[in-house]
Amino acid sequence: MRLGLLIPSSNVVLEPLAVRLQTQTTGLTIHVARLGVLDVQLNTTSRSQFELDAQVAAAKLLCDAKVDRITWGGTSASWLGFAHDEAFVARMEKETGTPTSTCVLDINNRLTNLGVTQLGLVTPYTNDVATQINQNYTEMGFDVVASRNNGGVFSNDFAAIQSSVIAKMVQEVAAAKPDAIVIMCTNVAGAQKASQLESDLGLPILDSATITLACGVDSKDQC
Repeated sequence: MRLGLLIPSSNVVLEPLAVRLQTQTTGLTIHVARLGVLDVQLNTTSRSQFELDAQVAAAKLLCDAKVDRITWGGTSASWLGFAHDEAFVARMEKETGTPTSTCVLDINNRLTNLGVTQLGLVTPYTNDVATQINQNYTEMGFDVVASRNNGGVFSNDFAAIQSSVIAKMVQEVAAAKPDAIVIMCTNVAGAQKASQLESDLGLPILDSATITLACGVDSKDQC
């Protein structure tokens, strides 16, 4: 299977995880394209990085490699609104015929399959971005019982957050006893700690980068 992975240009976390997965999975090759993304803010300039035409154009380049599936490995829809990813998937599948998914839609599907009602969120973003994410999940029907954010603006800074810091934020959110916790950003070191945290805390920890790859390779039904 050839998986086409579209990632933010500043993301340095997903590719090493993809290489590891590829070496562990017989018959899998992962092919990467990038969309120009440097920061996460709610202003017009920052939001324009995720303009749909540009995102579709970048993803279509993966079709030149005749990939079997395409996934968007960014969490932008968590603050832009889930309809953004739904529109991206619809356009890609209509215009290319290639099955397409996104990190955030796969996270949402996983939350639904797990029967989650009370949700915890961990992000590296600023307060206003984190608040918008919380609001979007509340409007989706979840009770966001706790969240923590690290106040970052630039994607390079997200990747520099120590995994121990991510773990501490997850542990603080877990004190509110959510049904599951999402680490919402594919450019933080959540994958290093997620499995151990799940075991220690006794609840699902959905790391965005891990979900991107697992659900990109798996079928939507299984994810």
